[in-house]
Amino acid sequence: MSFYTSLSGLQAAQTELSTVSHNLANVGTNGFKKSRTDFADVIASSITTDPTKLVGSGAVVKSNRQQFTVGNLKTTGSSLDLAITGDGFFAVKTSGVNSATAYTRNGAFQIDPATHNVVDAQGSALLGYPVDAKGNTTATGADGLIPLNLPETNGTPAATGNVSLKLNLYAAASVPTAAFSPTNASSYNSSTPTTIYDSAGKASTLTNYYVHSGNNEWTVHSFVGDQELKVGGSTTGTPVKFDASGNITAPAAPITYDAFNPISGGVAQTLKLDLAGTTQQSSPFSVNARVADGASVGELAGVSIDKQGIVSANYSNGDTVALGKVALANFSNPTGLRQTGNSYWSATGISGGAALGAANENGFGSLSAGILEGSNVDITEELVDLIAAQRNFQANAKALDINGQISQTIFNIRN
Repeated sequence: MSFYTSLSGLQAAQTELSTVSHNLANVGTNGFKKSRTDFADVIASSITTDPTKLVGSGAVVKSNRQQFTVGNLKTTGSSLDLAITGDGFFAVKTSGVNSATAYTRNGAFQIDPATHNVVDAQGSALLGYPVDAKGNTTATGADGLIPLNLPETNGTPAATGNVSLKLNLYAAASVPTAAFSPTNASSYNSSTPTTIYDSAGKASTLTNYYVHSGNNEWTVHSFVGDQELKVGGSTTGTPVKFDASGNITAPAAPITYDAFNPISGGVAQTLKLDLAGTTQQSSPFSVNARVADGASVGELAGVSIDKQGIVSANYSNGDTVALGKVALANFSNPTGLRQTGNSYWSATGISGGAALGAANENGFGSLSAGILEGSNVDITEELVDLIAAQRNFQANAKALDINGQISQTIFNIRN
């Protein structure tokens, strides 16, 4: 039996060496949790056995227990890098035919260019809950989980139809002597650029040029790109008149331009320019108000995730949209989770089912963006354990060698 006793010690030491080696191999793996090998002695006894004469029969591996302490946190600056401080796991939907929900502590996420889902390096989609415009969740539980998606665009395009400008024109401005030309700055006194949109939401610039005619009168010429807008088929400009107090008297209604073709092509559009509230005073030229309707389609410009896990997308048209809330999962016995590789775990009967929630809720840790949780492996500790496991292996190997020598001595007695 002593052969088997020593052999069991060798096997146990080999298991510990494998565990320590696995820990060291994953010292740089984000979200990795080290394991510890626990042993127990083997005793063959019965109620009739004298307890003072019992001799053990070796050792057995009782468990390879994962240690779910928080790993080192490192700042990355990427808004899609997430770290959980405390209890909890990210829930992800694995890709492929046999997709399933897996759990991970590796928070290195990115945007899938094909689906625009938030995914990890394996292509598994990060799961969360839908939210309303104020960031309040609109679903709960496992049935409410959805892949967090970042749409490439946002908003509905609308052509600009009305522009309102409230200006002050300089009363003492000189009267230009040159014939008006937008390329000759001496032929006009002031100008105002205004962004407008066509029916496809594409932007262009409406530029209005103001020419002082004297006697409290001005002329405004309007261009979209190189195209001068017409009023009643004419490009002579629209007169703008003021009374002695500098209040505008004409035009009394918004200027209505003839339909024109946008720079980008497409559907012709009409435009109105309202100069109500414009004045002519002795103060320098100024733009006191500028309003234009119409809207562009916003392109995804950035993403942010707050401490509650609300995912917000920022678009080029200035819109900020709440798209979802990162879901977290927790277990009554995390050490019972089954490791499936790629920093994933799956639930088992030992771990219990997943309890779902969100960051900073009861039983869940806090969430930080721009930070990754590294491995919780301590290299110094593992090297010490490696030396101890090697010593145990060598000692059991020596015991096995001695048992062999004893057996040989017995064989020699018979000879």
